[in-house]
Amino acid sequence: MSFQAYLDNIEAKTGKAPEEFVKMAKEKGFDTPDTKAGEIIAWLNDDFGLGRGHAMALVHVIKHGAQISDKHVGSAGSHRDESDTLRLDGVENR
Repeated sequence: MSFQAYLDNIEAKTGKAPEEFVKMAKEKGFDTPDTKAGEIIAWLNDDFGLGRGHAMALVHVIKHGAQISDKHVGSAGSHRDESDTLRLDGVENR
């Protein structure tokens, strides 16, 4: 599954676009460099029922933004992404 597909699945499950999670995380102070991934994972699990894999996708977005490695961009594997920049504004905006 591509990184973008993880984010799209999170949106389908929760009704919230990735940018909404980023905003909520900032409001909670989870966007600081010293915030541990485990804190964010616990919040996402407790409040939204997200498992570790989906939560880790959001941890990356919260801490590092929409830019991802181009390792899988244009590859033929199941983890391929179309771009090294994730869409955070929601499926409806594509």
